[in-house]
Amino acid sequence: MLEALRVTGWKNYSLFLGDDGTLIGYLECEDFAAAQAGMAATEVNARWQADMTGFFSDLDGGTADEGMRPEVEVFHLD
Repeated sequence: MLEALRVTGWKNYSLFLGDDGTLIGYLECEDFAAAQAGMAATEVNARWQADMTGFFSDLDGGTADEGMRPEVEVFHLD
């Protein structure tokens, strides 16, 4: 999984989990759509999505990676 993330352009990838169950992912990449599509095409991602489906709600029949949406940056210290 880690190698597939690297190869498809995901850098500095982190997940944060709040006490209320809110999951926030952070990553850096050149092109989010391309990085997401690259991972979607891997076999390791298909296995991960199948294993993790039960941990996510409100997927409307999709997978967790299909539900990912970039947030708008409103402040950056640098």
